[in-house]
Amino acid sequence: MGLSAAQIAAGLDAVAAQEPAIAAALARAGYPEPRIRETGYRTLLRTIVGQQVSVAAAASVWRKLEELLGGDVPPEVLLRAEFDALRACGLSRQKQGYARSLCELVVSGELDLAGLPADDEAAIEQLVRIKGIGRWSAEIYLLFAEGRPDIWPAGDLAVQAGIGRILALPERPSEKETRALAESWRPHRGAVAIFTWHCYNNPAL
Repeated sequence: MGLSAAQIAAGLDAVAAQEPAIAAALARAGYPEPRIRETGYRTLLRTIVGQQVSVAAAASVWRKLEELLGGDVPPEVLLRAEFDALRACGLSRQKQGYARSLCELVVSGELDLAGLPADDEAAIEQLVRIKGIGRWSAEIYLLFAEGRPDIWPAGDLAVQAGIGRILALPERPSEKETRALAESWRPHRGAVAIFTWHCYNNPAL
């Protein structure tokens, strides 16, 4: 499961002790709520389903998949499903390719979601083998589902904008700059990432 409220608070307190701008933002905006997803295949499949569509559209597709394939949307059953049946659920040709890539890796045992490497970079490397799962999606999974405390999705535009706001930077930092800014916040960068989303568009700041 993802980072708990207590873990987020402890991580932010540790970073705030060395970073006055984080401490000031925390005083104004307060602690963020946890962001938690279940671990495993279904969360990654939902990520694929949700790409480039609205939350409502993704929820509709997911409901249709559950009706077609069963509540747990088992990977073995999805692999046996007809192209047109999946398309009728709202899965495009491209997304079907991504979903099948995920299901094949899970069913064959090549991807063990219950036993991803402890090293974050090695775990990301495993996850990006799935077609349609890039670095950002892998990082979000490791942060929200596995609750890894030091994940820092520096490529996320809201993280960049949020940290720019917190640190009062003249413009949104690049991915490279965002990565560099957070180096001294290890091993609590996951809590800071969740805080940046909380601060993005926050009227208190």
